[in-house]
Amino acid sequence: MKHLLLLSSLTFATFTAQANIEQIDLAASQVSTTKLAQLVEQTSSYEQAYANYRLAITANITGQSQLTKTALKDARESLEAMNQQQATADSLALLASVYGMVIATDYSQAAILGPQSAVLLEQAQELEPENPRVWLVKAISAFNTPSMYGGGKDKAQTLATQAISYFEQPCSDICWGHAEAYTWRGLAKQEQGDIAGAQADWQQALQVEADYGWAKFLLSQQTANQ
Repeated sequence: MKHLLLLSSLTFATFTAQANIEQIDLAASQVSTTKLAQLVEQTSSYEQAYANYRLAITANITGQSQLTKTALKDARESLEAMNQQQATADSLALLASVYGMVIATDYSQAAILGPQSAVLLEQAQELEPENPRVWLVKAISAFNTPSMYGGGKDKAQTLATQAISYFEQPCSDICWGHAEAYTWRGLAKQEQGDIAGAQADWQQALQVEADYGWAKFLLSQQTANQ
């Protein structure tokens, strides 16, 4: 009976985490800082850190610099504490992505947080070599890092392709990032002059997630430029 109760509790927790993350992704796709702020208050642990991460990105897009800094700070602090207690591949990868965004908003942090982010991703890959979000964050990092420093658009495209292949595996808990991986690969292709390939990837992102706002925006930009 105890085993059944434990199994039921774990199943419910998994379902709740997935539902929370889906709500966070939907709010981010709708560019709703209000809804994301509400989800920050309604969640805890990893899901709360993820909500703050998406809130920071959305606030940055909409020009709310103070909210961006606050959400990043909260996400960073909670993930650092979480990783000190019991690190997982997903919590390490998310913290690495938070560090990347901190650098994007304040480049003076690059010398310290850049190497720390790389270490976090190495640790995450050791824990779960086929975790798709680890490879996605590696792809994002490569996209934003010059080739002379170990990054570049070719590397970003390769890493995003690897992430996409791992996203094909079944997922029932933390599942964000599939459409995002196609979108980043499309951006890498666009930077390399492969516009048709970029558009195909953004269309594929919408096949994965029909309401994915970023892919819709990029496709609309291409249409307007034609």
